[in-house]
Amino acid sequence: MIKVMSIFGTRPEAIKMAPLVKELEKEPQIKSIVCVTAQHREMLDMVLELFDIKPDYDLNIMAHGQTIIDIISKSLYGLDEIMKKEKPDIVLVHGDTTTTCAGAQAAFLNKIDVGHVEAGLRSGNIYSPFPEEMNRKITGTIANMHFAPTLGNKLNLLREGVNEDGIFVTGNTVIDALHQVINKDYLFDSDELNNIDYNNKKVILLTCHRRENWGQPMEDIFRSVKSIIETNQSVEVIFPMHMNPKIRELAYNIFNGEQRIHLIDPLDYEPFANLINKCYLIMTDSGGIQEEAPSLGKPVVVLRTETERPEAVEAGTVKVIGIDKEVIIKEVNVLLNEDREYIKMKNAVNPYGDGTASKQIVQHIKAHYKQ
Repeated sequence: MIKVMSIFGTRPEAIKMAPLVKELEKEPQIKSIVCVTAQHREMLDMVLELFDIKPDYDLNIMAHGQTIIDIISKSLYGLDEIMKKEKPDIVLVHGDTTTTCAGAQAAFLNKIDVGHVEAGLRSGNIYSPFPEEMNRKITGTIANMHFAPTLGNKLNLLREGVNEDGIFVTGNTVIDALHQVINKDYLFDSDELNNIDYNNKKVILLTCHRRENWGQPMEDIFRSVKSIIETNQSVEVIFPMHMNPKIRELAYNIFNGEQRIHLIDPLDYEPFANLINKCYLIMTDSGGIQEEAPSLGKPVVVLRTETERPEAVEAGTVKVIGIDKEVIIKEVNVLLNEDREYIKMKNAVNPYGDGTASKQIVQHIKAHYKQ
């Protein structure tokens, strides 16, 4: 019997770990233990409910105004106690959050193997995204098994000296999750979303929350969106606002009175995935949506100066346009008004796998422990 402990704490981690947790639960040779830190509370709980995951342990660390130091210290203390009690064979962590980094370090200090799901992503700048780039580098240094979504991710790890025998290219588990929730006839709980004319309007989905964009960069992004709306009468924008009060205050100040900009609360994963599917174009500074949207044929423009997902850029599904206001306006207007450019991005091939990543990861774990 292999004892596998899955650790996550945020909504994006939960979405990408959920199909893997469900796959682990199917295996008679595996005892699956789920531990959440609840680095994000409400948004995490939405995903746990959607995928019917009941954690064995919940550290419930989220506090108003918490810092990165708060998260990592609380997580380390709590996870250390649980690992000493459960003594798992391997701890699985995902991606690049502070919970991920703490989980890997706690496992290392207890001499427990670490499997890193979504391994090998690199932006090349330790301060962008911050602290995610360093979180994943530290986790990659500790991990024994590296589940890389793409060949490019594998090459990143090889360049850093990771043993090739420990790297497994599996695709991304987010595609597994996406396949489980998309419904072309999906109806939202919100009349505001249901009443938008997705067939005849060019609806842009905006997500913007990255720490490195706080302040003037985010103000410039919002003002560029407002300008795009004012010059394109067929365009509407939906912005599910992050719960951070600074982001919400700025959004209300700049978008106040704009009838075609819909400011809504964050959505659970199922409605959010189906909203991606209904929209025309995605503007984002987020990470995971760069993988999800291309699998649904939706062009993505990235509101950052670099991305840790170059495969999507190379495939033509994603374009990094930065945070300069005039550049954003120019690039988005091209996609809104030049069909050839839009269709080229829409029809590009998604590089992130076929929806079997979770099954592959489980098989690699069983083979590693000879079960």
